[in-house]
Amino acid sequence: VAAGCAIPVCMLIGYAMERAAYRPLRGAPRLAPLITAIGVSIILQHLAMLIWSRNPLAFPQIIKVESYHLAGATITSVQIAILSISLAMMAGLAALVYRTRLGTAMRATAHNPQVAGLMGIDANRIIALTFVIGAGLAAVAGVMVASYYGIAHYAMGSQLGLKAFCAAVLGGIGNIPGAMLGGVLLGVVEALGAGYIGDLTGNMFGSNYQDVFAFIVLIAVLVLRPSGLLGERVGDRA
Repeated sequence: VAAGCAIPVCMLIGYAMERAAYRPLRGAPRLAPLITAIGVSIILQHLAMLIWSRNPLAFPQIIKVESYHLAGATITSVQIAILSISLAMMAGLAALVYRTRLGTAMRATAHNPQVAGLMGIDANRIIALTFVIGAGLAAVAGVMVASYYGIAHYAMGSQLGLKAFCAAVLGGIGNIPGAMLGGVLLGVVEALGAGYIGDLTGNMFGSNYQDVFAFIVLIAVLVLRPSGLLGERVGDRA
């Protein structure tokens, strides 16, 4: 029940964030929303800590854990469920953005909100809906992560959020298939890095340093191809 309630609650929080923290900065320089995002993230983390304490909480088992063996690899029922739900969410999001009038309005607003407004699109409404949808998807992702680890912690989403940003940059900001490709590639790089970092460094570093590889990839992509693997090179709009 609590997991189901998390989705509408997060959607309401997303709407409140857009109205209170981001809408007043609509015409501000690009750096202002970024700084605001960092500040809002810190505020939400500390609010969660005050409400649920800093200690990890046991998360109920939603799916019965069973193990399957395939080609020498072991995969659990929880991992299969996470993969299936993730694919369904990505397909649904892509269909929404590329196949519906709402998605067309979203893309038009993202490209140029002023011109979109001249075409009769309510940019404020579209941006608010985007925040609501994004918050709902984030809630589903949070439930899946908590189900995988069996615990819920007030700060467990911060590192995952940074990795999601790395995946989006790797695939190309604003490109849904690119974000999915970036996530897969980032996971492969982390897994290989965790497996071989000991051999490469003479056991100086262990697999607990696997998170470093995500940020190495981020820096490399920003230096070599800032638009990402599937992103388009575009100039700043005047």
